[in-house]
Amino acid sequence: MAVSDPHANLRDRVLNRVLTGAGEVDPAIRQAAAKGAEVPAELQPLIDKIHRHAYKVTDEEIAAAQQKFGDDRMFEIVVSAALGAANQRLQAGLKALDES
Repeated sequence: MAVSDPHANLRDRVLNRVLTGAGEVDPAIRQAAAKGAEVPAELQPLIDKIHRHAYKVTDEEIAAAQQKFGDDRMFEIVVSAALGAANQRLQAGLKALDES
């Protein structure tokens, strides 16, 4: 029996808006950040850290990326990565519940 997710529609709308909606960052980069792969090389270490150990991201790491990408673009990239990582964890949890 599949686990019912009453928030799936709202979550999917948020993800779609963040990853494909209007923004400063190309949607392909936002989608890559959400997946955790295939972002520009200088962003990959930060995106990896957001996906694996977000609590370890430092102000210095964000500031360094902001120097290259700017505030608005970094906000979009970080939010995309964080939402993507959260969604991956949620999907894994729902799958585990379905399989139990």
